[in-house]
Amino acid sequence: MVKILFVCHGNICRSPMAESVMIHLVKENGLAEIEVSSAATSTEEIGNGVHPGTRRVLAAHGIPLVPHRARQMTRRDAGLYDLLIGMDAANLRGMARIAGSGEKIHRLLDWSDSPRDIADPWYTGDFEATFSDVWEGCSQLLKTLTPH
Repeated sequence: MVKILFVCHGNICRSPMAESVMIHLVKENGLAEIEVSSAATSTEEIGNGVHPGTRRVLAAHGIPLVPHRARQMTRRDAGLYDLLIGMDAANLRGMARIAGSGEKIHRLLDWSDSPRDIADPWYTGDFEATFSDVWEGCSQLLKTLTPH
């Protein structure tokens, strides 16, 4: 069993998008050995639901939104999850502050052919571009975890 925690600043845009996409891909590929969740580095959105832009873009692509309320990552998460995956360099710094640095911490697009940050649609307003990056990262990560 591989346990993945996706992390972004508020846990209302990118990380729940990645959680929903990865769960969709895991189910689509008939894989039961991957568990997925998401969290925030900040406390700003704790208890809030997913941003409407994330809801819209997932629905437009036929990806079911997982039930979700924002929560903050904890030090305990570092022991519970095999991979702690942030969306950008700022997330990685926040994750290291919470959990300590370690080899479990990565950016989602580090598995892609073009490693880079995933822009925060809270600021850009471009949920479609974020979805494209999240899809790319999750697809590549899944290939890494399930080589055939």
